[in-house]
Amino acid sequence: MGSVLVAVLVLAICHNTVQGVSAASSPGPMPMAPSILPSAGSEFLGAHNRARAAVGVGPLKWSAKLANATALLARYQRNKMGCQFADLKDHKYGVNQLWGSGTTVTPRAAVDTWVKERSYYDYATNSCTPNHKCGVYKQVVWKNSSELGCAQATCKDQISLTICFYNPPGNYVGERPY
Repeated sequence: MGSVLVAVLVLAICHNTVQGVSAASSPGPMPMAPSILPSAGSEFLGAHNRARAAVGVGPLKWSAKLANATALLARYQRNKMGCQFADLKDHKYGVNQLWGSGTTVTPRAAVDTWVKERSYYDYATNSCTPNHKCGVYKQVVWKNSSELGCAQATCKDQISLTICFYNPPGNYVGERPY
């Protein structure tokens, strides 16, 4: 892979304590104010919480643990797997992933892409419109999920990978998201 890879944007900030992790260049924790969240983390959290508020679901909180886990995974997928989706079928967290090509995918744009699937979700039947998917939307608004952590990796040829983890996981078959 002869092209230069751009560093992973690490979104690992601790929202409720006085420790957090800065960008990928920082090897360990460093002190920071509890209410400070980097702009990308704020974008992820704000976009999620706007979608949740629209259906009467409480807000998510930013999790440094989940953000660190997504940063490690995004970096691995970039460095070892060619920026392909991670296989997370039996993962302990809820997961949304987005693969983008040809343009910069901002955190808000990633979440907005997932939220657009709302138009395919039929609450009355708790199902997706035929020939459409709506699972990533349902995970965004899953009422029992309370924590969020996300990261992005930029790969060669303007390819990007966005990964968000949710705790506790949601999107269980047969259960309503809200």
